Amino acid sequence: MNTTHAQVVPELRKQIKAPASAGAAEPAQVLTFVLAGELYGIGILSIKEIISYTALTTVPMMPSFARGVINLRGAVVPVVDLLARFGKPSSEVTKRTCIVIVEVQMQGERQDIGIVVDAVNEVLDIPASEIEPPPAFGSSIRADFIQGMGKVRGRFVILLALEQVMSTNDMLALQSAAENAH
Repeated sequence: MNTTHAQVVPELRKQIKAPASAGAAEPAQVLTFVLAGELYGIGILSIKEIISYTALTTVPMMPSFARGVINLRGAVVPVVDLLARFGKPSSEVTKRTCIVIVEVQMQGERQDIGIVVDAVNEVLDIPASEIEPPPAFGSSIRADFIQGMGKVRGRFVILLALEQVMSTNDMLALQSAAENAH
């Protein structure tokens, strides 16, 4: 695949379809991305957009997993390093590194948060029959961060429980720091 990041992001946006009527047997539609060589996925309904990695403004007193904030069309958006959130060293920023803007629920309000990923892969429909419960042990991240394990083309995709990963207490500290930066 010899495409540039500028070509990939618009193509991924085209892959995101309007959600079908909710039902237990509906396939999970997820955006897959790479972090430290592992394949992860987040449900597309939480994703607002994908942007190229840009310079971040660091803010004092932010949690260790927060890389900083960005100005996204006039709004201050905190940016989280998922690898640091998982207790691992951060990846090096490359030309494929991007920021996935997600919307999470915090204290009854919607909050936009950027997530740094090594590379965005593709949007996949994973049938419910191909999603296993999170492992009780053996994962390198907290079990409550994992919604399930999707089986795709002989590989596992770690499906993240975004609301758990962006837990209220940690995110409130992040939101407060972002508001103080504004």
